[in-house]
Amino acid sequence: MKRDFISIADWQTEDLERIFALTAELKEKQKRGETRPYLGGKTLGMIFEKSSTRTRVSFEVGMVQLGGYPLFLDTRSTQLGRGEPIEDTARVLSRYVDGIMIRTFAHDNITEMARWASVPVINGLSDLLHPCQVMADLFTVLEHKKSIRDLTYCWIGDGNNMANSWLNAAAAFGFELRLATPRGYEPDAAILEKARTRGARVLLTNDPLAAARGAHVLNTDVWASMGQEEEQQKRQKDFAGFQINQETLQVADAECLVLHCLPAHRGEEISAEVLEGPHSVVFDEAENRLHVQKGILVTLLASG
Repeated sequence: MKRDFISIADWQTEDLERIFALTAELKEKQKRGETRPYLGGKTLGMIFEKSSTRTRVSFEVGMVQLGGYPLFLDTRSTQLGRGEPIEDTARVLSRYVDGIMIRTFAHDNITEMARWASVPVINGLSDLLHPCQVMADLFTVLEHKKSIRDLTYCWIGDGNNMANSWLNAAAAFGFELRLATPRGYEPDAAILEKARTRGARVLLTNDPLAAARGAHVLNTDVWASMGQEEEQQKRQKDFAGFQINQETLQVADAECLVLHCLPAHRGEEISAEVLEGPHSVVFDEAENRLHVQKGILVTLLASG
């Protein structure tokens, strides 16, 4: 039976931990120059409705390193861009490729793709969730802190797809999560309620410094994501003060880590001094997109 990777909430904690263990093994082997064609002869169809740097490069390179073949499919140059139904594309691609990764706007596009595809579907990003990024974030924390439990995580900024995926992660691993957003920019209410039902310890606040006090991990994202460019001026006003900077570090744990999924707008959601400073593990985090996604790809495709 095929498995998809659409949301962290769809997976049991022990299965997520197995992905992290596999990620560590694959990363160590790559560093030693060892190669093994885990996905020899496998093909990944990669559908992009949104532009991308890290998602595209990390999935493409990951497939090549695993001995497989990545196929880039831009919706503007495929029949999806001309209105072909997702259910038709999903069924056709399933006869050509061994897995599908999709990076899109509407989350329904991903769930519909998974519903109709007979091969595994991976959520490369939607407006609702960004699970691969948060898995990379958690793996980065694991590398630096040796554990992802018994830590306090702080999110400062928009209650966006990243914040929603952090809620799912808090439910899966049981850590404390504090979300500081401006009024009206809270995370998805249904995801929040489900996370709390599963035992997530979540604090919602409009005070960034209160959220950051004593936190072991600080995290943020741009104020206006792709598709929200017309809201940029309003968001700059609404998000004033929701920045990770030296003042934030002063109230956080002395050994805190700073995360950012990139691209970053220095001087808006994060100061340049912090992004380039000793607490920042942003570029380790970016690299780990490659390694975690390799772990996900092997988990989903190697046995198929």
